[in-house]
Amino acid sequence: MIGYRYNLFNFEGYSLNKGAVYNITSMTLFEELAENFENLITKKTLKLGDKMPSIRTVSKEYGVSKNTVIQAYLLLESRSFIVSRPQVGFFVCQREDQILPMPMASSPNINGMVGKEDGLIGKVFSHFVNKDITQMSLSVPDESFFPVARLNKCIQTATKTLGAGGTAYDDIQGNMRLRKNVSKWSFTWGGNLGVDELVTTSGAMHAISLAFMALTKPGDRIGVESPVYFGILQLAKNMGLKVIELPTDPEYGVLPKDLEELVDKIDICLLVSNFNNPLGSCMPDKNKKEVVKLLTKHNVPLIEDDLYGDVYFGPSRPKPCKAFDTEGIVLWCGSVSKTLAPGYRVGWMAPGKFMKAILKLKLFHSVSGTTITQEAIGLFLENDYYEKHLRQLRARLYSNSLHFIRAIADYFPKGTKISRPQGGFVLWVELDKKWDTGKLFDKVLSRGISIAPGRMFTLQSQFHNCLRLNYGLPWTEKLEQELKLLGQILKE
Repeated sequence: MIGYRYNLFNFEGYSLNKGAVYNITSMTLFEELAENFENLITKKTLKLGDKMPSIRTVSKEYGVSKNTVIQAYLLLESRSFIVSRPQVGFFVCQREDQILPMPMASSPNINGMVGKEDGLIGKVFSHFVNKDITQMSLSVPDESFFPVARLNKCIQTATKTLGAGGTAYDDIQGNMRLRKNVSKWSFTWGGNLGVDELVTTSGAMHAISLAFMALTKPGDRIGVESPVYFGILQLAKNMGLKVIELPTDPEYGVLPKDLEELVDKIDICLLVSNFNNPLGSCMPDKNKKEVVKLLTKHNVPLIEDDLYGDVYFGPSRPKPCKAFDTEGIVLWCGSVSKTLAPGYRVGWMAPGKFMKAILKLKLFHSVSGTTITQEAIGLFLENDYYEKHLRQLRARLYSNSLHFIRAIADYFPKGTKISRPQGGFVLWVELDKKWDTGKLFDKVLSRGISIAPGRMFTLQSQFHNCLRLNYGLPWTEKLEQELKLLGQILKE
């Protein structure tokens, strides 16, 4: 009998058997290695969302080749115990037989019947600065996720590089350094945007507001996903637009066939094509191309909110609809408000053939953006700081999403359905129809937890039994216990 002996080690608090002897005549070394990790995962010593030790670490501590570790990890991945994330590493994942079902595609009323306004949004956000409340209701990563020290240095540099220390007005089209680097960054999705094709704004919502003002008049019909970010709905409503909520798949977003059936009923369309808030859906490239072609044919402008596109968990950044726009009908909007610095209020848009109208409105409404913060973000994007930050952010958010999914599966009532976002930082949870999450909000707030009730994300009477949770929070034992408490309340 041929044997191979090596010491298994202690890593990140996980103790393995030492001095084990393996018979490689019946099982190869990488299979033995994979089996040991599989046992740790099965026993929940390694939990869903935990990052696996690096290939280099395992190779060194086990005394085996890197190729052996890679083979072991690939075997575990083929068995759905772990999943790889490019430039990040391997994570313990949920097996298919353990995954909760996904919510059904939405089916809003095509006639746009509006539900009664009950002040729920104001009530939820009246607590959003309270540090004593766990803010699962917000749609922004925790402030600890942002590179504050590096941003502070960029602010200091901006006061030196700008004329008059940044106190002067900037170009109406926006800070040149920011536009230049957003233009360069668009190569990540094949955009190849020129500096002159971009306009800077005070965040993505400012960009969307300008687009609404430039392209619509009261009474016009706007098609949006259902559910969708409540700020978009409230803005459209306040501007006198008739909102047509479109059927939306929780995985693929608005399907081209559904849009085609309704395209004659809308004058303008707004889509969050990459990791929609709150569903987390991502429209496949084929569908994006079909949607742009359809809207171009019917001369329906598309406002695209691509706020979450950089926070992807897959091998590459998903393309926005703008990548398939040949006629300039897509107004592509972006920002660093969800990835880098929410309070800086720095955003941009590529308005296509509507550039002249957008610039005219920006001149009337704001003249210039905040010069120093735009310069600072431009400086941050100029080097590789942003990509390094995004790699770390994606790793934390992906790990957190798995932790949340595992906790919800463990603690929430049977029959709970949950989205499976491949990017962003929010989960959509569907409960039994007996639940009203508006009332649930009051109940859990008294226990120090804030959630976002589902009916915030529609103007119609729907999603009463749904809620949105933010997994962009530091994962701690306290957070797990709060999810457990939420599950216990739901089981009462």
